[in-house]
Amino acid sequence: MDPIVIIGSGLAGYNTAREFRKLDKETPLVIITAHSGHFYSKPTLSNALAQGKTPETIPISTPEQMRTQVNAEVRARTHVTAIEPQHHRIRVGNETVPYSKLVLAWGADPIRLTPAGDAADAVLSVNNLDDYARFRAALESAKRVVILGAGLIGCEFANDLAAKGFKVNVVDLAAQPLPRLLPPAGGALLAAKLSALGIDWHFNTSVTRVDHGDGGLRVLLSDGTALEADVVLSAIGLRPHTALAQAAGITVNRGIAVDRQLATSAPDVFALGDCAEVDGLILPFVMPIAHAARALGATLAGTPTPLRYPAMPVLVKTPACPTIVAPPLNGAAGEWQITETDGGVKALYVDGDNQLLGFALSGSATAERAALVARLPAVLP
Repeated sequence: MDPIVIIGSGLAGYNTAREFRKLDKETPLVIITAHSGHFYSKPTLSNALAQGKTPETIPISTPEQMRTQVNAEVRARTHVTAIEPQHHRIRVGNETVPYSKLVLAWGADPIRLTPAGDAADAVLSVNNLDDYARFRAALESAKRVVILGAGLIGCEFANDLAAKGFKVNVVDLAAQPLPRLLPPAGGALLAAKLSALGIDWHFNTSVTRVDHGDGGLRVLLSDGTALEADVVLSAIGLRPHTALAQAAGITVNRGIAVDRQLATSAPDVFALGDCAEVDGLILPFVMPIAHAARALGATLAGTPTPLRYPAMPVLVKTPACPTIVAPPLNGAAGEWQITETDGGVKALYVDGDNQLLGFALSGSATAERAALVARLPAVLP
């Protein structure tokens, strides 16, 4: 019997294996990953300093432990080079690996900046445990960090670093932090609270050059500002990894297109997590992955199960300004209703009938999370 093959050892890949094994103990299972194969939660990386965690203590389980836990062959540091759906096999270099069903759970790739300058290749990004180990090594002799991107990951890293005494500058083309998740009032509160930690913001501008300077790096911005840094971290976003799927003739939009059973356009090939687009939605957060893994585990075990998403608010890990967001779906018609109180901003996104479609809570307003979640519609009923 050909095995079920899962490509990817992140939350999507390993959680799918776990959910499948709850229902099927015997079918051969192979997990292939380009990384170390350790099980850990990637969101932990952006606040590991404050948590006192190191690259060595972040993993929850080793690859050997995962082999036992999910009764699978785990092939670490292994790069899949092609998918051949017509033959129900993948290629690892010159080796072919057959599958009965294939799960693509390989996540997303950092969007790479291409600034000019003789130190452009010194710009780091953090998308996995190996990246984080390099980042932490660079921090050992650093005091000044420039972060490119004021989105969720950029803000979380900024809070984490500033709280540990690093001098942090954050650069973004937008006019505020979390521009896709917060209305201006919420963005202003978050910016002010993080500024109080010593973080300096550079909005409405971008990096043009990164050069080696005296004892560090020199970052030139499009508005003419020059920033001195020891470490430059790019956190401008992720792009679903789709190249291998596209080369195999699998339908790709912004992500790998899947239906409500997480099936791609190729027979017996499924996708979930940061690489997948479900009904036009790409939701690179923990809760959507958990729901998708549970549904796909049942489908792989022989019970076709459609994916359903309830309302899934996202906790932004910025302790200086607690923030919880439940963004309205793209294209949802409505408007923000803003209430500002001492130390908090409550932003409700409502439609013409005053139905709640989303919210953004900052500071003291986060206390209303539970009551508001109960009023939200399901993301995918």
